[in-house]
Amino acid sequence: MDPWGNGGAHRRGGAAHGREPRKQQSGFLAMLKEIAIIVVSALILSWLIKTLLVQPFYIPSASMEDTLTEGDRVMASRLTPGPFDLERGDIVVFVDPGDWLPPYMPPERGPVGDAAVSFLTTVGLLPQDTGDHLIKRLIGLPGDKVVCCDAEGRVSVNGTPIDETYIKPGSIPSQDPFEVTVPEDMLWVMGDNRQNSQDSRYNRGKPGGGFVPVENVVGTAFATVWPLDRLDWHSRPDDVFGAVPDSPPAGK
Repeated sequence: MDPWGNGGAHRRGGAAHGREPRKQQSGFLAMLKEIAIIVVSALILSWLIKTLLVQPFYIPSASMEDTLTEGDRVMASRLTPGPFDLERGDIVVFVDPGDWLPPYMPPERGPVGDAAVSFLTTVGLLPQDTGDHLIKRLIGLPGDKVVCCDAEGRVSVNGTPIDETYIKPGSIPSQDPFEVTVPEDMLWVMGDNRQNSQDSRYNRGKPGGGFVPVENVVGTAFATVWPLDRLDWHSRPDDVFGAVPDSPPAGK
């Protein structure tokens, strides 16, 4: 009885001992599965947020100083234009309407680096490549008449002079005079650093006549999120445009 019983105990013990590695392996695979689900879910959520709600952008130049400086990372709302209308004073991110920007030469990263950056940008974990995007202040909506300058050197919109509190200290509204009426489905944009901004004023001889098609706007910048010492919320300067009528005075 004892030899048989010992043998049975030995066989049962061996079976139990054999099952332990399989349990550990099963637990490890389950953990990997959970991690994969979390990572994929986070990437999908990030992509949805970028596609439908917000998108990060990198500021490549000084044209929007001091509101935005070179190297800032900003968040842009994808809901404007869309569910929400564009308004005068918005900081708009838009695709180059045609030859506003010089040819863009991306940095050399190698095939693996390019693929990684492309993937992380697509899912919204890196700022959008600024090679074909610009960021400016929206001054004139479709139908607006925008003129510079009045006797005090100010820009006027629909016959109303505006005191632009956001332009860079020491700048003037425009060193060059202009008078335009914004066509339907177009926008007139200018940088806050007026003496260092290649904006609508200086692209009138290019496709679109210096105007930006509304369909080119990909969002409105509402916050600076990097670097941390420049964290800021960019609200619309309604006080600047509050007295501007919806259309130019009749006959003007």
